[in-house]
Amino acid sequence: RTVRNPHSVDRYTGGSSSGPAALVSSGLCSGAIGTDGGGSVRIPSSLCGIVGLKTTFGRTDMTGVVCDAGTVEVASPLTSSVEDSVLLYSALAGSRPMDKLTLRPSLLCVPNLVSSENSKILQSVKVGKYTEWFHDVPDNEVSNTCEDALNLLCSTFGCQIEEIILPELEEMRTAHLVSIGSEAFSDMNAHYQAGRRTEMTLDTRASLALFKSFTSADYVAAQCLRRRIMYYHMEAFKKVDVIATPTTGMTAPKIPPSALKGESDYVVSAKLMQFIFAGNLLGLPA
Repeated sequence: RTVRNPHSVDRYTGGSSSGPAALVSSGLCSGAIGTDGGGSVRIPSSLCGIVGLKTTFGRTDMTGVVCDAGTVEVASPLTSSVEDSVLLYSALAGSRPMDKLTLRPSLLCVPNLVSSENSKILQSVKVGKYTEWFHDVPDNEVSNTCEDALNLLCSTFGCQIEEIILPELEEMRTAHLVSIGSEAFSDMNAHYQAGRRTEMTLDTRASLALFKSFTSADYVAAQCLRRRIMYYHMEAFKKVDVIATPTTGMTAPKIPPSALKGESDYVVSAKLMQFIFAGNLLGLPA
């Protein structure tokens, strides 16, 4: 059933990690774990007013995750504060000896974020902003609020804003869809073929039917696009340390009465997912 937003029960929490986001936002716990293959941690965190960290690909163990062999999905923390996010990520980071995908990071240093020693840590940070993309949202309130946040970072902490350009954003969206769709179908097809189709919701079955239509040539083409888009981002990172965008292209939408048992609204999904693709397709933290 549809999880309701703790801040306004007639609005969505976002997904797919809607339950963890609602729990943390309600104050029932200070942290939870979700998976992010297409914004599934960042989107509900944004709509519920909490902190969602999409971890770098390969930094967290994927044991127990349904789609655990893909190239876009990662286990990630949802928390009530940045400090809690640092602590939960520290506990999650690592791997099993038999895990071929997960990286083995060096020992993590957990900083004291409120220490006076760290008050000037952001002065050397250069923030990349693609202005045309940043403001390409249906609701100006979203971009204006994010603009205010960037201005606050600059005026209070001394960050520098650098204008950048990121080509082929629509191609990036397509490459992500083909990648996550092909990998999800590969992992779920055995359950689908084993007669468990009726246990899946109608929207899940519709998505799998779409993913089934992707060919091996489509997947290879998506990986070629991924390589090129990574080049564009690496060129941008020669100028800046981070790239700033809104998390979502809209605020939490209202739940229509017909959607209380689930729905597929691809127009709303596209607006919510507008800025999330690079983190998943390129394996970047976000």
